[in-house]
Amino acid sequence: MPMHFYTLDEVCEILAIEKPQAYSLVRSGSLRAIKLGGRGQWRVEEAELRAFVDRAYAETEAEIHAHNSARTAERTR
Repeated sequence: MPMHFYTLDEVCEILAIEKPQAYSLVRSGSLRAIKLGGRGQWRVEEAELRAFVDRAYAETEAEIHAHNSARTAERTR
């Protein structure tokens, strides 16, 4: 099965973010990527991008749940 890789420009377009934010995600390890070629251009495998988005959904869901739980606890006081 062939692997599909995105450039950081493509990642920016897909996620609707600016390039500095994409670099920050890669450098922090939040978004796994590899450097290829003599010029060291970043590539993100499609599966890694999907995993990043899945983690972001899970983190957002946990945040919402925590926020809603805190609000419910405040109302019952």
